[in-house]
Amino acid sequence: MTGSGPKLGVLLLVAVLLQTVVVTITVLHFTTALNSIKETFARSSVSCLTGTDLQSITDVRGDLCWQVTQQVHLLIEKSLSQQRQRQRLRQNSSEVKDEVSQVLLSLSRPKVAAHVTGSFVPKLERAGGAPVFAGRRVYGQKISWWEGRKGLAFLQDVQLVDGELVVSQPGLYYVYAQTYFRHSHLGEDGEDSEEVEDRGKPLLQYIYKKMSSYPAPILLMKTSRTSCWSRGSQYSLHSAHQGGLFPLTTGDRLFVTVTNASAVDMDEETSFFGAFLIS
Repeated sequence: MTGSGPKLGVLLLVAVLLQTVVVTITVLHFTTALNSIKETFARSSVSCLTGTDLQSITDVRGDLCWQVTQQVHLLIEKSLSQQRQRQRLRQNSSEVKDEVSQVLLSLSRPKVAAHVTGSFVPKLERAGGAPVFAGRRVYGQKISWWEGRKGLAFLQDVQLVDGELVVSQPGLYYVYAQTYFRHSHLGEDGEDSEEVEDRGKPLLQYIYKKMSSYPAPILLMKTSRTSCWSRGSQYSLHSAHQGGLFPLTTGDRLFVTVTNASAVDMDEETSFFGAFLIS
C-alpha cells in the first residue's frame, strides 16, 4: 500500500501533462489553420484587384472575386456620385451668387424717372401762351405749368425746366403723356360763337423732343380725339393718352403741346406727363 501511493501520483501527473500537451497542440493547430484561411482570403481579395485582366473574373454570384469587385464598383460609383453632386452644388451656388450680384447691382443703380402732373393755372394765362417756337414747325401750345414735386408728382434724376423734362442719363426711355380736355357749354340761347366754332374740332396732343445737336424740335408722338357733343349738354370730357419707347441722350428735353391749352383740365389724376429709364 505504501508503494502504490507514489505510483498513482506519478500517473495522475503524467495524465495531466499529456492532456495539457494535447490541448496546446490543438490550439496551435487551430490558430495556424485560421491564419492560413485569413491569408488565403486576403491574397484572393487582393488578387481580384491587382489582376491584369478583370474581365476574366467569373461573373457568378458567390464567387469571392466577384463579390470583391462588386463592392469596389459600388464604392467607386458612390464616390463619383458624391463628387458630381458637389460639383452641381458649387455650380448652382455660383449661378445664384451671380444672380444676386446682378440684382444688387441693379438696385444700386440710381433710378431715373419723372412723373409730373397738372397744376392749376387760370385759363386766361393758358390761352395767352401761343405757339412756343416761332418760325419752327411745332404744332399746338406747349403746356408749361406742370407740377414736379407735390402730390403724385416726383422727379428722380430728371429736371423740370419751363415745362420740359431734361434727361440726365442716356438710354432707352418709356415716354408717356395724358391730357384731359373739359369743354364747358353755354345754353342754346346764350351760346357764343367761339363754342359753336370749337364744336366738332379734333383735340390733338403732341410729344416733342429737343436736342442740342438739332435746331428744331422732333415730333415723337401725337394722338387725337374728336370733340363732338350735343347742344343741350353742359360740358364734354375727352382724354388723350399716348406712350412709347425712345432712345434719349444726356441733355435731351421732352415737352407736350395741345391744340387748345385753355380746355385742358389740370387735375393731377387726369393730366400728367412722364418718362423713365428702361435700360
